[in-house]
Amino acid sequence: MSLIVGRTGARDSSAPTTSADALARLSAAVRAAVVVREETLRLALVALLARGHILLEDLPGVGKTLMARTLAQAVGGDFRRVQFTPDLLPADITGGSVFDAKTGQFHFRPGPVFANVVLADEVNRGTPRAQSSLLEAMGERQVSVDGESHPLPDPFLVLATQNPIEQHGTFPLPESELDRFMVLLRLGHPDETQSREILRRHEHAEPSRTTAPVLDLTQVRAMQAEVLKVRASEAARAYITALTLATRDHPSVALPASPRASVMLLRAAQAMALCQGRGHVLPDDVKAVAPSVLGHRLGVAGAAEEVVDEVLARVPIPLTAASAE
Repeated sequence: MSLIVGRTGARDSSAPTTSADALARLSAAVRAAVVVREETLRLALVALLARGHILLEDLPGVGKTLMARTLAQAVGGDFRRVQFTPDLLPADITGGSVFDAKTGQFHFRPGPVFANVVLADEVNRGTPRAQSSLLEAMGERQVSVDGESHPLPDPFLVLATQNPIEQHGTFPLPESELDRFMVLLRLGHPDETQSREILRRHEHAEPSRTTAPVLDLTQVRAMQAEVLKVRASEAARAYITALTLATRDHPSVALPASPRASVMLLRAAQAMALCQGRGHVLPDDVKAVAPSVLGHRLGVAGAAEEVVDEVLARVPIPLTAASAE
C-alpha cells in the first residue's frame, strides 16, 4: 500500500504532488531494508517532516537501529549512534573544547549529536545529567558549550530507544524530556508474514546495511516547509484544543497534555495530511497521530493510549472540521 493512500480522502490538488511522490520513494527505500509496519513507518516520516523527534520503546532485536540508519541514508544525511551508559558524560554527546598545543587556544570539537539523524540508544541507561544534554539540542537545535552556541545540522532528528521491560540500572525519562519527543512508537514483534520475509532476506547472506539515497537534504527541508503551508481550519484547531482539554478532567490522568502537546498534535496532523497528498487537515489526520503524540505525555498508570482512544471517542468532531475552509 502506498504511503499516500489512506482513509483520509483523496489527494488535494493544492498539495504539492512532488512531496507526495518523494515520500512514496522514501517509504519504499526504508521498507526495502527494514521490515516495518506501514503505520509505524508513516508516523516516523510524520515526525521527520514535522521537525519532531521519535522515542522508540521496544524490546531488543526488532530493528530500531536499522530503521534509524536506513532513514538517515535514504535522505542522504549523516547518522551517528550514541550508546547511553551510566558513565556517559554530556561532553561525550555534545562535544567540548579541546586545547590545541600548536596555537595555544581551545577549539570546539563537535560531538556525535552533530548529525542529521542521531540514535540515542537505550537513552534511559544514561544518567539524568547525560539525558539533559539532549534537551537543548532537541528543543533549540543548538548546543551551548563554554558560553558559545553551535547550531546543529538541518534537518535534525533524534531517535531515542528504550527497553520497556528491563529496568535494572536505568533512569526513567523525566516528563520534561518526554515532552520533547513528538511521537512514541513501538515497532512490535513481526507477524508471520513479516517473520518469513526477515528469514528470506537473511537466508543466504546478511542484508546490506547501506541504502542508496532517494532524496537529498534540500528536498527534506523543502517538504518540512510544505508542512507549515498545510491549512487547519478554525474547526480543526478547536477539535485539537478540545482533545487536549479533555485530558485535564479525565480521572485517570495525573499530568494532562500541555500547550506544547497541542502544538505538536497540530504539526503532526499537518504532516500526516501532506503524507496523504492533501493541503488541509482532516479529523482523521488528528485521530491517526493523537495516540502517538499524546500517549507518552499523560501521567497515567497503565496504557496511556487507551485513555487517548477514550478521549477521541468522547470528543465530538466539529462538522466543519471535515473539510478545509
